[in-house]
Amino acid sequence: MDKNFSVGLDIGTTKIVAMVGEKNQFNKVKVLGVGKSQSLGVHRGVVNNITQTIQSIKIAVDEAQSKSGIEVKEVAVGIAGQHIRSLQHSDYITRENPDEVINDNDIDKLIDQVYKLVMLPGEEIIHVLPQDFKVDGQSEIKEPIGMYGSRLEANFHIVVGQVSSIRNIGKCIKSSGLEMGDITLEPLASSDAVLSNEEKEAGVALIDIGGGTTDVAIFKDGIIKHTAVIPFGGNVITEDIKEGCSIIGNQAEQLKIKFGSAWPGENKDSEIVSIPGLRGRDPKEISLKTLSKIINARVVEIIEQAYLEIKNYGHEDSKKKLIAGIVLTGGGSQLRHLKQLTEYVTGMDTRIGFPGEHLAGDSDEYNPIYSTAVGLLMKAIENNSENKNSISNSTGNDLVNQERKTILTKWGEGFKKFIDKVDNVDNTIDN
Repeated sequence: MDKNFSVGLDIGTTKIVAMVGEKNQFNKVKVLGVGKSQSLGVHRGVVNNITQTIQSIKIAVDEAQSKSGIEVKEVAVGIAGQHIRSLQHSDYITRENPDEVINDNDIDKLIDQVYKLVMLPGEEIIHVLPQDFKVDGQSEIKEPIGMYGSRLEANFHIVVGQVSSIRNIGKCIKSSGLEMGDITLEPLASSDAVLSNEEKEAGVALIDIGGGTTDVAIFKDGIIKHTAVIPFGGNVITEDIKEGCSIIGNQAEQLKIKFGSAWPGENKDSEIVSIPGLRGRDPKEISLKTLSKIINARVVEIIEQAYLEIKNYGHEDSKKKLIAGIVLTGGGSQLRHLKQLTEYVTGMDTRIGFPGEHLAGDSDEYNPIYSTAVGLLMKAIENNSENKNSISNSTGNDLVNQERKTILTKWGEGFKKFIDKVDNVDNTIDN
């Protein structure tokens, strides 16, 4: 694949999206081709059938290749699922040479120390995100580089996930004949696509309602402060409709999309929709008011769970207040009157987040269902350009600066080595 092009791969519970794109001359993301397939081997964001997931990935990637005319080799992948949890941690290092100013190496040393924290069995640290620093007891420092000090301390936001779940994703990618590029937490990818820097600065909660899970990411002062994964999403609403109205899954999904509303007061008792009966049976009549009551009950539960995470972060504290309110995105955000219901339940300003701000021209990708895929594509493009810069500016001190990688990139590279190691072991056993 030409290095001008990048690919984002969103492995969701209901769909897998492969998106090929490039950056145009106006610094916008131009989407060249999108492939979509039904996600058959993923449950609540976690791979539970390797073979089916590989097939679904191949279908999505093949479609993206045929639409864009570009061969896909490397993809940026998102990680999600109910196994993801986050925690806060403080750590410090004592510097051996306090007469010299604090540099990148000191921060790397501190972050590497955090990576060595002992987690629960089967868990691994995915992201270590510094919040703020202290130098010799002086607090609330955003950027300590260039300062003098002997004790460097920091508060961290740590994202943790199950090793086996992450390894399974890696296995599916490799078995699909692809290379793993960037690995990003999906709510972080969605936030890049739909949130502005002003919102992140003011304080905002991103609620990404997917098929199997609802991801929550909270930003304040331009930094991610809290992440959480709620283990239910749009599929649970469909399941409730299916059971409540005694219809099949496909009909329930169509009902939700075409007639569903999160606000029961919108529909009159007389509004009825007729559904074809199964094989010679009479059609079934369903009241839209009953339908919206079923949807409302589940949606309120999802919003309350997300609001609980916002409260856990400390939104009620005046210093931590989320001035920009809530941004809803993902496929579930398309439900009618969801914005109004969210405002009613939480009392916070709410808008629907579209990934259109960073996209060039008119395209179908303005839909919130593509938020994560667009975010992953942006991440892949950003890394591509960074790699190019590091090659072109390979002289003297520039090389040192350009080759400095983000912690996430380092983790991604470490993880790829880990996947390769596992594959080598598997091949040895097979032979």
